[in-house]
Amino acid sequence: MPVAPACPIALTAYERERLKKMAYGHKTEHRIRQRAQVVLLAARGRSNARIAREMGLHRDTVRTWRGRFAAHRLPALSDRKRSGRPPRFTPLQTAQVKALACQLPPESGTPLARWSAPELAREVVARHIAPTISASTVRRWLKQDAVKPWQQQSWIFITDPAFRPKAERVLDLYARTWGGLPLGVDEYVISADEKTSVQARCRCHPTLAPGQARAMRVNHTYGRGGALAYLAAYDVHRAKVFGRCEPTTGIDPFMKLVAQVMSQEPYASARRVFWVVDNGSSHRGKKATDRLTAAHPNAVLVHTPVHAFWLTRWRSSSPSCNARSSHPTTSPTSNRSGTGSEPSKTATTPRHSRSSGSSPPPTWTICWPGSTGTPPITQKNPLPPQPDAQPPEGFTTQTTKTVSYVVRRTLTRYAAGNVELDRAGRLVGDCQAADPGATNTAAGRRNGQHT
Repeated sequence: MPVAPACPIALTAYERERLKKMAYGHKTEHRIRQRAQVVLLAARGRSNARIAREMGLHRDTVRTWRGRFAAHRLPALSDRKRSGRPPRFTPLQTAQVKALACQLPPESGTPLARWSAPELAREVVARHIAPTISASTVRRWLKQDAVKPWQQQSWIFITDPAFRPKAERVLDLYARTWGGLPLGVDEYVISADEKTSVQARCRCHPTLAPGQARAMRVNHTYGRGGALAYLAAYDVHRAKVFGRCEPTTGIDPFMKLVAQVMSQEPYASARRVFWVVDNGSSHRGKKATDRLTAAHPNAVLVHTPVHAFWLTRWRSSSPSCNARSSHPTTSPTSNRSGTGSEPSKTATTPRHSRSSGSSPPPTWTICWPGSTGTPPITQKNPLPPQPDAQPPEGFTTQTTKTVSYVVRRTLTRYAAGNVELDRAGRLVGDCQAADPGATNTAAGRRNGQHT
């Protein structure tokens, strides 16, 4: 049977340049590199048998890529589109799953607040939309249309009929305008708000300052000091904050905050001081306006619209201040109320707890043999170890591991009541602990002689 002649290959300058980049490029795939080299050798007039012999390929492979390039040029060197695995789900099933994700769970009788991908997969099977389906498939389908039923966003209707004039009045004050006239140099704008339910936690152990390659260490156990309320007043144009802690919110705590600010200069002698507040119970309605004017004639109370507490400027600065000053939540004292940073003299007794329970937190004192029992002074840079505190000669790494194991075992037995400690912190009675990692040559350490 006669052999079909090889297809002649004639390259243009552009094709030759592209093929050389594909054949000798450092980031070219191996299969693309081989196909480009086959075409370049064929362009030199070599036969299929010689090309196959030089490149270590089969003659049919060389004939295939040579023929494809001759018919379709450079695009023919890429793989053809393949059908892949037949689809398991129909377009109708995909649309039904997306429609289910756009419904609220109570509408389908599912006791859920919002959908998740696994719950949607189980509901699809329960409704016989598909015999079986995975959560990843559901998540991939929903991602195509940016549907995320597991997320939620809160919103509220505007119910105040005078929302626009009230909001304009507040925003004009932030722009130093009142009634269409600019504010004078002796007129100020104060934005006030309250932050309720601030937990006062007294840590059972002092917080350790950060150091080199060491983060700040905060003890987990704490004593509960109750819930406090933080009242703050923010001078909008001078960027100054006044704050105080109170046991609760109300008219009296708010008026104390006003008195704290208005008793200072330049507010005491100012022509007008505008107080922008929300519609909380501490300063709501005309009675609050009259009460503030009677106490401070130069103070003007301005309310935000109903459900528009976010118009207060303090709301925009309190999240960052809270993140920097209140996390982790730690109260240096057990006072339940105070003025600014000064503790109150009429503080109530805190309710102590160690995360759960009502027993008072214990007082910890580390007592070494021969010490006086006085707690050491916390220093930023600890003192170097004393000569008498150096480990004995021959105290190797294996010995250190053994002693660490013995200490952990002893503390465990102490918690269970099997051993006792004297006032100096020494063990009373037998405290032998076996070291599971010790070898037969370490019999002395297994007998607990280092304890």
